Amino acid sequence: MNFHTSPFTYTGEVHLYVTDLERSLKFYTEVIGFNIMEQGPSRIVLTADGTTPLLIIEQPEGVKPKESRKSGLYHFALLLPTRADLGKVLLHLSKCGIPLGASDHRVSEALYLSDPDGNGIEIYCDRDPANWEWSNGLVSMTTDPLDAQSIVAEVNGPWEGLPGGTVMGHIHLHVANVEEGEAFYRALGFATVSHYPNAVFMSTGNYHHHIALNTWNGKGAPQPSKNSAGLHAFTLIYPDERTLMEAVNQIRGLNMDVEQAGSHYVTADPSGTGMILRVK
Repeated sequence: MNFHTSPFTYTGEVHLYVTDLERSLKFYTEVIGFNIMEQGPSRIVLTADGTTPLLIIEQPEGVKPKESRKSGLYHFALLLPTRADLGKVLLHLSKCGIPLGASDHRVSEALYLSDPDGNGIEIYCDRDPANWEWSNGLVSMTTDPLDAQSIVAEVNGPWEGLPGGTVMGHIHLHVANVEEGEAFYRALGFATVSHYPNAVFMSTGNYHHHIALNTWNGKGAPQPSKNSAGLHAFTLIYPDERTLMEAVNQIRGLNMDVEQAGSHYVTADPSGTGMILRVK
């Protein structure tokens, strides 16, 4: 089942500030496997299929190194079409000498790494949703060791970059207050589907999560400086104008600022993380 298309609301492109655009471009193309969709002197749009933007990297004037113990990005997560694709990525990243984390979450199997600025990245594949375990509206997720040998055994060809079917599976954020963030994203149309200590996972359409929030950087974590490397903004894609406007009106009801910019809306969550709301 595809949880990243209409009628669901899901995560779109992620926009990062980086300290060295050339270094980041090399990493995201040669190590992660993106293709260039648009390129300017300070901003590059990256894609997997040639037509869908997934990641924007930008080096703004006066950019500062990424700050620790702040709200913002924990990781963005690239969802691959198949387990064999994950095996190819695992072999490729190992050959590149990239330090990796790895977990079996029962609903998915995942690799974890960081870009040169310290931005967290997850690359994962989903297990069959028919086998996800639900109880009282909550999905069971674990953090178990990854069976890397079994995944690599499914590889049936060389790594050739990110497959065209790669999507932005979810985004996981450091926030100042989980309950406050949960109320905000509920207003945007997401339902809570799981809890961890000091964390919440939210989705539409009974996905295991499109959005996750945590206070692992500390409750009350401050916002990063305006021009520091890290997450500048991310996009939420709504299935239609009616659903989009319902979300806009709901967060206005929370006294959150929302500005219209052409066909989309710009806002920020209670921890200051910027986002764009639009219809595909």
